Amino acid sequence: MEKILNLRRLDDIRRNLRFANSDRTKSTEDQVHVEMTVYKKFEDLHSRLLLKSNAPELHKELHKFFLLDCLSRLPSAYESLDASRPWLCYWILHPLSLMGVRVDDVTKSMIAQFLRKCQSPDGGFGGGPGQYAHLAPTYAAVCALVIVGTHEAYRIIDRQKLYAFLMSVKQSDGSFAMHNGGEVDIRGVYCALSVASLTGILTTELVRDTAEWIISCQTYEGGFSGCPGLEAHGGYAFCGLAALVILNKGHLCDNQALMRWIVQKQMRVEGGFQGRTNKLVDSCYSFWQGGGFPLLYTLLAKDDLAPHDHLFDERALQEYILICCQHAQGGMVDKPGKPRDVYHTCYTISGLSVAQHFLEEKHVLGTYKNELAKTHPLYNIRPDLVRKSLLYFHSLEKFQSFSSYGST
Repeated sequence: MEKILNLRRLDDIRRNLRFANSDRTKSTEDQVHVEMTVYKKFEDLHSRLLLKSNAPELHKELHKFFLLDCLSRLPSAYESLDASRPWLCYWILHPLSLMGVRVDDVTKSMIAQFLRKCQSPDGGFGGGPGQYAHLAPTYAAVCALVIVGTHEAYRIIDRQKLYAFLMSVKQSDGSFAMHNGGEVDIRGVYCALSVASLTGILTTELVRDTAEWIISCQTYEGGFSGCPGLEAHGGYAFCGLAALVILNKGHLCDNQALMRWIVQKQMRVEGGFQGRTNKLVDSCYSFWQGGGFPLLYTLLAKDDLAPHDHLFDERALQEYILICCQHAQGGMVDKPGKPRDVYHTCYTISGLSVAQHFLEEKHVLGTYKNELAKTHPLYNIRPDLVRKSLLYFHSLEKFQSFSSYGST
């Protein structure tokens, strides 16, 4: 365990501050404002730490109460997410599991039965009961059911119809549409391959030409875009890389270029990650960008190129999360001054877990109370829950129409 924010770190932040000038644009003004706000947070904390020896804490109890409260009754601001209700289940359950919070059996059953209502008669899951099947809530629903981890939850997933749905949105070039007649992008590939591998229905037929389509999305910067020819983005980069790893085709990626791009996305002053070049820091990229490092290290290790040290500053990332992103009443925020929400709480806590655990030597800033459980780098679910679900689904009789593709 380690305490944080010594004078040298504070001086480094001060030296890297940018100051607006007469040529500033709206973008540079926003960047300067964020840097000054973050610097003030660090400076205030350092002044407090001179008076007492304790380091900043991850306020697990506050986050727990915020998430559990959202599980029982969401604020009216979430009405716009009516088509994302399986996501809300996942965004709440996953950070609770990383913090070691147990959900009672009655609540688990209620969640599972709600997600059952979201399952389409034709396979896959919609954003709510009676809504069309869509790959994004399908991924969220399957992940949530895996986190619930009961046989009741597992049995809700109709694998035969799920496979039929996945094949119905598979495109001739290897990509996937998000829903029938919907948009095609790299999120669909990751969602489809992720749920197929988790439930034991990943086949050669399902993934034909998919790896090649993913590679066509890697940009000149090194990251991945949503579709060929677009801008590299942190969320898309994770989806592309994780999908290639699921396919055992990570060697097709230009890993050195991707590593260079991700490293450059960590902000010098803030310590957190941006999602795209010349954008502001956002705590959710603690996972979308940070989560790519464990996957890249694994691929580099196969070529005896794995670095012995961190290639991003995991200390600075933890500082940004612990000092700048915790809401006073629980939950995580994008950046100081922004409102809390379950999405940022999920991916910020996931990124904190990655920063603590992704190398063999555990590195938890602050006291041992800040430590989180590990998250699986492919699925962003606790590894023990992934193993449990894989054992269950692979113990089932395989469909005769399925051809084996391999295991993850």
